[in-house]
Amino acid sequence: MPSAESVAVKKDKKDKKDKKAKKAKKEKEAKFIDDAEVLDPVEDVVPEVEGEKKKKDKKEKKDKKDKKEKKDKKDKKEKKRKEETEEENAEDRMEIDDTPAEEATSQDSDKKASKKKKRKHDEVAEDNADRANGPDVADTETKPKKKSKKEGKGQNGAEANGSAAPTSTPAKASKASQGSYVESTTLAATSQSDVDSFLKSKFITITDPTGKLSHLRPIMEFSHLPSTRLLQKSPFKAFSAPTPIQAASWPFTLSDRDVIGVAETGSGKTMAFALPCVEGLSKNSKRGGIRAVIVSPTRELAMQTHEQVSQLAGLVGLSCVCVYGGAAKYEQRSLLSRGADIVVATPGRLKDFMSEGVCDLSGVQFVVLDEADRMLDTGFEEDIKQILAATPPREEADAHALAASMMVNPVRINISNGDEDRADGELQANKRITQRVEVVDPRAKEARLLQILREYQQGSKKNDRILVFALYKKEATRVEETLARRGISVAGIHGDLRQEQRTKALEAFKAGTTSVLVATDVAARGLDIPEVKLVVNLTFPLTIEDYVHRIGRTGRAGKTGEAITLFTLHDKSHSGELINILRQAGQPVPEDLLKFGTTVKKKLHPSMARSTAR
Repeated sequence: MPSAESVAVKKDKKDKKDKKAKKAKKEKEAKFIDDAEVLDPVEDVVPEVEGEKKKKDKKEKKDKKDKKEKKDKKDKKEKKRKEETEEENAEDRMEIDDTPAEEATSQDSDKKASKKKKRKHDEVAEDNADRANGPDVADTETKPKKKSKKEGKGQNGAEANGSAAPTSTPAKASKASQGSYVESTTLAATSQSDVDSFLKSKFITITDPTGKLSHLRPIMEFSHLPSTRLLQKSPFKAFSAPTPIQAASWPFTLSDRDVIGVAETGSGKTMAFALPCVEGLSKNSKRGGIRAVIVSPTRELAMQTHEQVSQLAGLVGLSCVCVYGGAAKYEQRSLLSRGADIVVATPGRLKDFMSEGVCDLSGVQFVVLDEADRMLDTGFEEDIKQILAATPPREEADAHALAASMMVNPVRINISNGDEDRADGELQANKRITQRVEVVDPRAKEARLLQILREYQQGSKKNDRILVFALYKKEATRVEETLARRGISVAGIHGDLRQEQRTKALEAFKAGTTSVLVATDVAARGLDIPEVKLVVNLTFPLTIEDYVHRIGRTGRAGKTGEAITLFTLHDKSHSGELINILRQAGQPVPEDLLKFGTTVKKKLHPSMARSTAR
């Protein structure tokens, strides 16, 4: 057994050995570290680099956050300032604000403003291109241009009043042309007594609800018209002086006022609205798209109006297109595709083209409802409202009534026939027409018609034009065939005929190659058929208004005429109204007619009654 001393010696040796091994190990590790520092010094700096990176990232994040907060604050301030500026300038802006956005201070704001401005510029350019080129009128159907809520709020147009008066409605003009009419020096030099004498002698009544233009004088001579590019071409050289409706209305329509005109047939109403329409469009530099629309109740009247308006428009390079039912749509669509400044149309065909997107009325500046009361009486009220709603909205329009929704403070001009007690726009017959009423048996009407024609077409009157009115299309066809078999030169015009047949018959009657024309009421209003010597009412019309307008086909333009009406027991409900018309015109009332009674039984036109029922 070893001694304690030997054990202690062994332990000391072991401890020394362990210390020596630890020292060697430590030296070895130190040497390894030194070698590592020489071979890859990055290992030693990694902790320091990572610390600096974290510190730098933190600083960058803070800077970025501060910069973003600063930018957001600046953008909000700029946006607020821009909104305030836009609010202040809102009243001075037109349809589109072309003012560039304010310059941004930061680079990001500049980029954003630039993109916004470019996008807005593109939208404006596209809108202007649409207006310049007009609607797509290709054979493929396109949807109509969608209107903004603002555009859909207003309506503009015209109101009918009294007898068959065309109503012109110029839309609000631009600042450059509004109120541009200036009286000529010769008109201004005319004494007030001469003006008053003219108004009295022509039975002209003018009512201006605003009183702003009550100082305007009628244009009594063509020399009183202002000198313009259109008028320098002497479009009225074939006429001696303006008609009363032209003289009274031109100063107001040339001043961009809405006008209601009431005058007898053949009084020059077409040129009363055609001159201010063409004159106004020729002065306006804005071109492209439909700028004027004239609505007529019948195809024949639309074609007649188109003929007169297009002649005047052609003098200043304006185009005029006529669209109406009964003719091929593709031909009319082709005409519209070539461009039209003025469109003359019947309500139905115009609505068709509007629904197809072919006729865009958003740029219309001038609206005319020709024979407006006729269209309202025959159930076109809703169609007229839709047409007017498609035109630019009017300021100050009151939508409580049809009249107010169409016009803004219209000037009312009435040209009476000399009956001062009736110079209020109410229905009256032309006093230059000799009216004769014969009470006959219904079965004897056609035989009596033949006697009348033989009586009136003798000797020098053989080729005198006679217009015969029937109530129904089948009746008109039968009477035409009966007269033709009796050797009378006759033609017919009614709704069952193709448009080319109607046009051919009307042209033959106007030219005098056909002396007798049998027609339904389609020819009773507005048509300019010169030199009609006699009107025969074979069958009494549905309303007394239609009677007045039928006989108004004779005695036009200051001439005399004659009308014969065959009255039967079936027409007794109209006796009271007919007696009143005869008495007001100073015409004899036959005893046989008085037997039916003088009670006035007001009847709605059947088509109007249907419209009311809806």
